[in-house]
Amino acid sequence: DVQLQASGGGLVQPGGSLRLSCATSGLTFDDYAIGWFRQAPGKEREGVSCISSSEGAIYYADSVKGRFTISSDNAKNTVYLQMSSLKPEDAAVYYCAADRPSPYFWGYCAGFGRESESPDYWGQGTLVTVSS
Repeated sequence: DVQLQASGGGLVQPGGSLRLSCATSGLTFDDYAIGWFRQAPGKEREGVSCISSSEGAIYYADSVKGRFTISSDNAKNTVYLQMSSLKPEDAAVYYCAADRPSPYFWGYCAGFGRESESPDYWGQGTLVTVSS
């Protein structure tokens, strides 16, 4: 059974930092691409950052480029999202998702895919609140 567990969210002041973790099990970690997605109240879900170690590929949304860093630790089957210089507009529930790398995965990560092309596996999400 494939399991993805997102953690690390919490309350942080504007300008602060958080590191999110996506721990995976039940899959061959090196064969999957992992993405971070977020959804704020009243807004559509958006791709934040995605990574595929086997392809050597990384994607960042323009809104987080230069502030967020995605990385993977293959020994721990875990993907991280280091978030710095957080803004109130970053507040959202952050989800991690996994799927086999494909044009559909990357298109969905970048906001060009259909909902039917959503990644196969999703974690429960972790809440990030940015407030002073």
